Amino acid sequence: MTQPTADGSPHTPDSGDQDWLDVHEEGYHKGLGNRQIQMIAIGGAIGTGLFLGAGSRLQSGGPSLAIVYMVCGVFAFLILRALGELVMYRPTSGSFVSYAQEFLGPKAAYVAGWMSFVNWAMTGIVDITAVALYMHFWGTFAAVPQWVFALAALCIVTSMNMIGVKWFGEMEFWFSLIKVVALSLFLVVGAAILGLRVPVGGQSTGWHLITDHGGFLPHGLIPALILTQGVVFAYSGIELIGTAAGECHDARAVLPRAINSVIWRIALFYVGAVVLLVCLLPWSAYRAGVSPFVTFFRALGVPGIDTVMNIVVLTAALSSLNSGLYATGRVLRALSMGGSAPRFLSRMNRHQVPYAGILLTVGIYLVGVVLNYIVPSQIFEIVLNVSAVGIIATWAFILASQLVLRRSIRRGERPATAFPMPGAPFTTWLTLGFLAAVVVLMALDYPSGTYTVAAIPFLALALAIGWRFVRHHHQVLMPQTVPSVVLTRSILENQD
Repeated sequence: MTQPTADGSPHTPDSGDQDWLDVHEEGYHKGLGNRQIQMIAIGGAIGTGLFLGAGSRLQSGGPSLAIVYMVCGVFAFLILRALGELVMYRPTSGSFVSYAQEFLGPKAAYVAGWMSFVNWAMTGIVDITAVALYMHFWGTFAAVPQWVFALAALCIVTSMNMIGVKWFGEMEFWFSLIKVVALSLFLVVGAAILGLRVPVGGQSTGWHLITDHGGFLPHGLIPALILTQGVVFAYSGIELIGTAAGECHDARAVLPRAINSVIWRIALFYVGAVVLLVCLLPWSAYRAGVSPFVTFFRALGVPGIDTVMNIVVLTAALSSLNSGLYATGRVLRALSMGGSAPRFLSRMNRHQVPYAGILLTVGIYLVGVVLNYIVPSQIFEIVLNVSAVGIIATWAFILASQLVLRRSIRRGERPATAFPMPGAPFTTWLTLGFLAAVVVLMALDYPSGTYTVAAIPFLALALAIGWRFVRHHHQVLMPQTVPSVVLTRSILENQD
């Protein structure tokens, strides 16, 4: 029996179907080990949203920030579990683009890949801008133009990405380690001060700092709900672990442990840190633009803490920039291999690095360097909102692909994976509903969020025009419906 291909022509099952399953992996070097994967998982869940952004959110929402971090963290974990089920089915550096191609069709893969590219491209511009701003913290560099630091950061991270996945993994390992050590130090010191009832800033510490200042919802429920649309993006980057799985030595053994550890790390580093912060100082002591950890250590009278924390947030920005180049190179190659991007983007260098995709992303980042020269004060806000749409779309495609995979498993077309998403399909639909609610909350956040949501139709129009251009040149490497016997054989062979 023949199966139709994406262009409508008949397809007869043959060995080519088996080849497609590994086409996105062709040429990659399995250079990431357990140590790097674990830290990539941590680094993806911890960023400047906690180190710097928590100050403004504590100011506007008070202790309710801990609840919001917990709720958003649960949904972030469910997204990771959906991705984990897909990875256990078939690890691939194409990640959600490859899964969207297989389960949702070439058009979905096209949209998923390019929306992810928009996300990381805009995030990267934010990151190089942040690096430049953080460098100006030190008076020694005050006279150096902002664009110079932006360009220097881009050159360093690009070089490390181009010389092999091992070097990307090492850089990400140390960047993540710095973040973890800094948070762990705060948790240990803060817990000790709280346990010993040591006064901070001339006042006693304890749970009463929450109850005496309006409880967990000092401004009511609405401000806490509004916080959600900003807090959820603190977890952007968690999906990177799915891309890294394709270059991991033993993804099926390493990934479940890495993913399952994310939930307690979120509970400890986000929820635990915020609860500690509001038990050590009144929540009204924290301010926008100042790291809450700096506020706390300043109150303790610790000298030089500004410098230490600036190094940490600088590291977080470099980590995100590093991850963005890594992810976009692989995503663009997956799009190219599926016919949804120019063929040259599939090219790799002698270090098994998709250099063409990385260089295209660097070209976008260079636009960010120019913008740092033209509008240094406005660039951060301009691009930050655009990246939010890409993040939501990426997560939605991961969940949609997992839904289709689970349906095919229930029908007996594919064997069950060893790492199923808990509570699916209910939890999958619940998480999709949560993402839809985030978009609604964004629309209500005037003016920045409202303008961002209003721009979605224009973004959709651009994608539609792009699809009309590429579909005539589209070369689908796998039929939209692949015989289950072929897929089953491939999966079983990969699991051996």
